[in-house]
Amino acid sequence: MSTIPNRVIGRPEPVSFREALLYWLKLGFISFGGPAGQISMMHQELVEKRRWISEHRFLHALNYTMVLPGPEAQQLATYIGWLMHGIWGGIVAGVLFVLPSLFILMALAWIYLAYGDVAAVEGILYGIKPAVTAIVVFAAYRIGSRALQNNVLRSMAILAFVAIFAFHVPFPYIVLAAGIFGYLGSRFAPSKFKLGEHHTDSAKTFGPALIDDDTPAPSHTRFKWSRVIVIFAIGFLLWCAAMLLLYMTHGWEGTLTRMGWFFTKAALVTFGGAYAVLPYVYQGGVEEYAWLSAPQMIDGLALGETTPGPLIMVVAFVGFVGGWTKELFGPEMLPLSGAAGAGVATLFTFLPSFLLILVGGPAVEATRHEITFTAPLTGITAAVVGVIINLAAFFAYHVLWPQGFGGAFEWFSALIGIAAFVALFRYQVGIVTVIVASAVVGLGSLPLV
Repeated sequence: MSTIPNRVIGRPEPVSFREALLYWLKLGFISFGGPAGQISMMHQELVEKRRWISEHRFLHALNYTMVLPGPEAQQLATYIGWLMHGIWGGIVAGVLFVLPSLFILMALAWIYLAYGDVAAVEGILYGIKPAVTAIVVFAAYRIGSRALQNNVLRSMAILAFVAIFAFHVPFPYIVLAAGIFGYLGSRFAPSKFKLGEHHTDSAKTFGPALIDDDTPAPSHTRFKWSRVIVIFAIGFLLWCAAMLLLYMTHGWEGTLTRMGWFFTKAALVTFGGAYAVLPYVYQGGVEEYAWLSAPQMIDGLALGETTPGPLIMVVAFVGFVGGWTKELFGPEMLPLSGAAGAGVATLFTFLPSFLLILVGGPAVEATRHEITFTAPLTGITAAVVGVIINLAAFFAYHVLWPQGFGGAFEWFSALIGIAAFVALFRYQVGIVTVIVASAVVGLGSLPLV
């Protein structure tokens, strides 16, 4: 980690809504690498370079999103956008994090269904997968080096890794146990769970931030019951209006209505990220409703990994294929049917995430200095580091031994992954540059491996 030279660095100038909007739009197009890579990307840009938010405030927001169902990287963007520019700032940040990947996935799904040829994607994916593995390892290092400030937190990360890797303990149980341990720690060893207590202050490392550790809370972040009730009511009414519209136009047994209800339930059980909820989406989309086949589901996951945005955006592929397969608007309007399915799947998957941030954000900000509240979140972050390492091991296994340990070792993928990690760690090359370079190498070398 680079540090600021010994010189006076002033606080950044206030960021306009337009400037923030342009950044969130850019992020929507370059947010590759899954949640770990996306969080690392936001940290590098917002904490280290632009200094829009301090390290402590960033990690506090990250801790909160980790305990919520839904895509944590998208929720983190929503939280920071809300912190900077209020409700509309949060909505814009969250929407732009998702919107580019929605349109890209719809285009890829249309090509996939219309032409049935994803050979080019196969080559690109061959290069991207080891690069993504390197990004996840690098993200675990970056987050862990800041979050694991003492042996207690390091031990929690190790225990979380062992629990999920060796004993396959579900992620929600790990989060619950880490939260309970953190709460007990706040009672018996509070110094071990004070974020930032044992490392250099972010102001000394990166310079003063626009939203710094001691920045007074803006008026829109202050907790008010009236505001909480109004925001929740508006969000709930939006959900009801969308479901009512689908019911009135397609009936309760209609494909789009079923999608709305199914993806609402999926959004509320996505603890542990996209990989934790994929079995549920597979069970519903393939086995229960027959929106797509099992091979199509696997191809959709591959396409989802090649696009920016949260991996849970694979639901857009499921919705697109489901709308296309069911011919919602007749055989002559298959692309429109697919787009409708993708739109419904995306809307009902992400609407709860906005509500959880905009409703819960003020309470999180109000308790930022209360150790009883922050200690469980600090404990959860430590456990999540272990889970991220497990994810890296999962990726490495499937990338380097695609047929299992009994099959051939993918030496060329290993070289790509090592080169990607060295570029990130040693030479501090940007994540997007690493992904693009790896994709080009993979596409060009596929016939040779």
